Amino acid sequence: MPRLQKRKEKIFGPVSVIIMLILAICFMSFIVSILDLESHKTLISNGTLESSLINVRNMFSLDGLKFFIGNAITNFSKFEPLVLIIIVSIGIGICEKSGLIYALVSPLKKIKMSVLIYFTFLIGIISSFIGDYSYALFIPLIGVIYKDLEKNPMIGILTLYLGITIGYGTGIIFNYNDYTLGQLTQAAAILDVDKNYGYGLFSNIYIMIVSTFILAFFGTIIIEKFLMPKFTKKYVYEEENVLVSKKALGVTVFVSILLWILVVYLLIPLKLPGAGILLDSSADRYMDQLFGSGSAFREGILVIITIIMMISGYIYGKLSKNIKNSTEYSLGLSKNLENLGFIFVLMFFTSQMISILDWTNLGDFVCAKVVEVIGNLQFSGILLIIVFILGIVISSILLPTTMEKWELMSPTIIPLFMRSNITPDFTQFIFKVADSIGKCITPLFVYFIVMLAFLEKYRVSEKKQISIFGTLKSIMPTVLLLSLIWVLLLCLWYLIGIPIGVTTMSTL
Repeated sequence: MPRLQKRKEKIFGPVSVIIMLILAICFMSFIVSILDLESHKTLISNGTLESSLINVRNMFSLDGLKFFIGNAITNFSKFEPLVLIIIVSIGIGICEKSGLIYALVSPLKKIKMSVLIYFTFLIGIISSFIGDYSYALFIPLIGVIYKDLEKNPMIGILTLYLGITIGYGTGIIFNYNDYTLGQLTQAAAILDVDKNYGYGLFSNIYIMIVSTFILAFFGTIIIEKFLMPKFTKKYVYEEENVLVSKKALGVTVFVSILLWILVVYLLIPLKLPGAGILLDSSADRYMDQLFGSGSAFREGILVIITIIMMISGYIYGKLSKNIKNSTEYSLGLSKNLENLGFIFVLMFFTSQMISILDWTNLGDFVCAKVVEVIGNLQFSGILLIIVFILGIVISSILLPTTMEKWELMSPTIIPLFMRSNITPDFTQFIFKVADSIGKCITPLFVYFIVMLAFLEKYRVSEKKQISIFGTLKSIMPTVLLLSLIWVLLLCLWYLIGIPIGVTTMSTL
């Protein structure tokens, strides 16, 4: 049998691998449960530390079987990432069908690939401002942009995914995650070490800005060297009959700007008619008003973007005559979902995998064990930082959720680092960096699966099948090198001792 055929037989499709991962999670829960292993977690509740046991629940049990059968449909129907992708794809679809995206990016067709990768990676890092929504918005969008630029969309999708994920811990401005993490950090510091400590939103701003551009620079070089050669450089572009109209583009851009000014007005807490109605008026701080649980903006940011896209796409399509009637407009709304039926299958099995993992408590169990190990070590300085990073990366494989990890870790880790002369602000930044590295290498991160679906959409080679392990293998050299840059940057910043933010240092 030819070697090539043997290699093809070893490739497992994404759905097969997800099913294997589900079985592996179930088997692990069975082993840990049978051995009666347990771990302790310490949480902060009402200003005090509360410790409790974490017991892993056996999926191979009557309760496990009942959970799986009784919740399968509910798990899928409430799976937020799929809903977000569908909502965003409506807006992107009409912008693609109307020719608006093509009209905006076609002047950039001659741009160098290195420049395009740099800005794609940089946008990925900066977009962390809107949290996980950045994946749902920019992964579908970047595929269309690269297609219209006659570049390989797969390279654009991978570059953007790496930018968002490896840069999730940084950016040029804080996001709501920073604020929420900071509240946990502050509570842990006040409770055990320094009652006068207060977390500031600009406490890491210097290191965030510097690291953003350092990552973008080296990320571009690494992706060109190690990732691009693994994918088809020439993309077979299916040219569509799209009319480009400068007049239509000018009117569309003008209307879009007006719409965004209106959105900004609705986000300003002024005593004027309609001002601030998208905010949570019950909160005191603006960040709470903007991203609090009662904020219409937080829950509807992608809906706002989609509505603006729908209006802009309609205006450009009608004026440019790329859309002739309401039927074409209606069909255009689904354009970006073409050849994307695979994502529904992937999301069904992924939703089951995530829900089973949550039900078994395996992620919490592993994370709590890692905290116990780190807490018992007698390390300090650089060695403590490196061990902490490794611990978070290991935890992230089974527990990609940022907030849940920090809730388990902060009550132990913050006091430990403060007693090692490392500030809580720098500790939180280290955690975010390590968390972003961990997300890159785990197939249990839901947006990794979303990214796979869009890679499949733009796959042009019948020989190169899209697989979970194959994609991980392709991006692993890039991830490892960027992780090394992250570790070196953190260690150098710690050793040099320059401020990491406004009135904040890496050491006490």
